[in-house]
Amino acid sequence: HAIARPLARQHRSTRSNPLHAHGSAACGGAAGRGRRSSINPNERRRLMNDSLAWRAAALSVVLVVIFLLAWHLATRSSGTVQDMDPEYAKLLGMTATQGKSAMPGPSEVGAKLWEHIQRPFYDNGPNDKGVGIQLAYSIGRVAIGYLLAVLVAVPIGFVIGMSPLIGRALDPFIQVLKPISPLAWMPLALYTIKDSHLSSIFVIFICSVWPMLINTAFGVAGVRREWINVSRTLEVGVVRRIFTILLPAAAPTILTGMRISIGIAWLVIVAAEMLVGGTGIGYFVWNEWNNLSITNVITAILVIGVVGMLLDQILARLTRLVTFPE
Repeated sequence: HAIARPLARQHRSTRSNPLHAHGSAACGGAAGRGRRSSINPNERRRLMNDSLAWRAAALSVVLVVIFLLAWHLATRSSGTVQDMDPEYAKLLGMTATQGKSAMPGPSEVGAKLWEHIQRPFYDNGPNDKGVGIQLAYSIGRVAIGYLLAVLVAVPIGFVIGMSPLIGRALDPFIQVLKPISPLAWMPLALYTIKDSHLSSIFVIFICSVWPMLINTAFGVAGVRREWINVSRTLEVGVVRRIFTILLPAAAPTILTGMRISIGIAWLVIVAAEMLVGGTGIGYFVWNEWNNLSITNVITAILVIGVVGMLLDQILARLTRLVTFPE
């Protein structure tokens, strides 16, 4: 009994002291929060990004399914078969005689796309080449014109970014030439160069120069003045300053301009090849339209979009590789 009474008093004092109980709960809550906050912030950010990526992918799949379903319903046969002269029916085709939609459905486009994937490099003559051959011509033209634009735009952009005087002197010329449509140069290029292949390369070059040049100049001019002043204090030469300070600091902006340029170049080459003809994915689209093969036209459009996305993602990946937090 002598031992039980002090224990009972201690129990009553603990129960009657709300501050003590609240303190114990607070300590328990703090410990729980401490366990929850023990996750590395970088790990938490990575988990959030992974979750966002999976949700975005699932939403994209849902949107594709909805689009394909709507496409299928819009192009399925709904009309009645018409009775007409057989010769006239041959001219009109199945669209009029069987009530079919003039636009092919997703199953027809998918079958044609699989056919092109199975035989991408066939060559049955000047006007009948596989999609792989046509893409090779287009990508080759884009690559040559784009690389020439890189060799011209990046050095001039560095000069403009490093020298405000030269930048102001060249700005009127850039502002006049930049808004001109690349296809407006095509007649002049055909007249002077007299070669459709080289004219297409020139058009790619002229449309790719401006985004790279402007972004390079902007990136170089935006480098922190403290870094440049320190390099001057240490008597770092101009060439070494360019490669050790200006280029690493301006690289994300330069690659952003290159990413914009590759998208414009891929867009322009299709239109240019429609004008000059011969070979290329643009000519393939135009030739299939002349043959009234809408299925091949839609297939080529899908291929153009996928290739453009891949080119953009390559430049986006390179941009992330050279981007570092300050």
